[in-house]
Amino acid sequence: MMRTGNSGFSAAGLRRLREVLTRHVESGRIPGLVALVSRGEETHVEAIGTMRHDGGPPMRRDTIFRMASTTKPVAVAATMVLLDECRLRLDDPVDPWLPELADRKVLKRPDGPLDDTVPARRPITVRDLLTSTCGLGLDMTARTAPMMSAFFEQGVYGQADGWLLPEPGPDEWMRRLGTLPLMRQPGERWLYNVSDDVLGVLVARVAGRPFETFLRERIFDPLGMTDTGFHVPAGKIDRLPPLYAPDGQTGRFTVEDEAEGGHHSRPPAFASGGGGLDSTADDYHAYFRMLLDHGRHGSRRILSRPAVELMTTNRLPPEQLAAREAWARDAAHMGYGLAQHGGWGFGMAARTYRGDYAPVGQFGWDGGAGTTVYADPENRLVGILLTQTGMSTPDSANAINDFWTTLYQALDD
Repeated sequence: MMRTGNSGFSAAGLRRLREVLTRHVESGRIPGLVALVSRGEETHVEAIGTMRHDGGPPMRRDTIFRMASTTKPVAVAATMVLLDECRLRLDDPVDPWLPELADRKVLKRPDGPLDDTVPARRPITVRDLLTSTCGLGLDMTARTAPMMSAFFEQGVYGQADGWLLPEPGPDEWMRRLGTLPLMRQPGERWLYNVSDDVLGVLVARVAGRPFETFLRERIFDPLGMTDTGFHVPAGKIDRLPPLYAPDGQTGRFTVEDEAEGGHHSRPPAFASGGGGLDSTADDYHAYFRMLLDHGRHGSRRILSRPAVELMTTNRLPPEQLAAREAWARDAAHMGYGLAQHGGWGFGMAARTYRGDYAPVGQFGWDGGAGTTVYADPENRLVGILLTQTGMSTPDSANAINDFWTTLYQALDD
């Protein structure tokens, strides 16, 4: 029996949530999904559909998902630990740790030729990486720009039309990145994704151990996130569905990444803080609950309260905020209406205006594999919806939009 009242959800609202999600699966466009919603002490989980589009085992609460860009809000915690311990400072230049990024040249025009540059006005700082304003990023609205082509030609990222994770190991990846100019001056403009991958290299070099090892020691193990990592070990691979990229024209299911023998079946050369984690609904719930609890997990402190506040509230000044909002509006058709919330904290969106059913202050992010995770301090709410239907069609984004629209109606107070 679900409790009602101001602690949780209405029973009718949860029934509607299940009905809406079931409709997406029964449409045949999403093979299966897992949803977790929690408020206060109440947690509700739905596992609907199957692991494969042609049937196979049912989705389960402990199904492991490629988290894609919802990796970012979790991976950034490693840098926050180093800030808390004064092993890094927000406005330190990163050159001592990342000499590959010293003495940058900057393109005169972001979409201009790679040799038409001016010197960087100042070094890249830790803050620039945390706010995604280091001057490097993926611009999927300008795929033909020389800089975007260079990312793929240099092997900084995989295929332009699919696998977007780094291919070489961290040192070689940094070397390749260091051969390219910046697209913007450091600190000038929010640009997507590259900063999050650079942060992983920074953490590893400052901590003196691999990025994944440090995350495991300081974040995953203390939170009991036993199913979270940068690959899925053989003993758990049966819990990983294939990743689908439906054909944009026909909607036909094509497998972007198999479970057995796929990208996530072995440790990657590069542990990508931008998009490489595999995890479960319950592991992510533990992490986002820790953020809602101001950095505490039970009696244990994982991050300081001010570190959490920095991460989860807007860090962009007004002129950058305006540019990011304009970008989100201009790209709304490409993201199928996702990612319009204004602000950006560290590694995640921080909602600065009410553009849909969620209130100001909500924080989290979405992933191109069809994943969404946000927490809402005002309502003490965590919502997680995980599919493995990639964003090559609007199907998973539509499910995500409907999930949030319906979830907010289920708040019974």
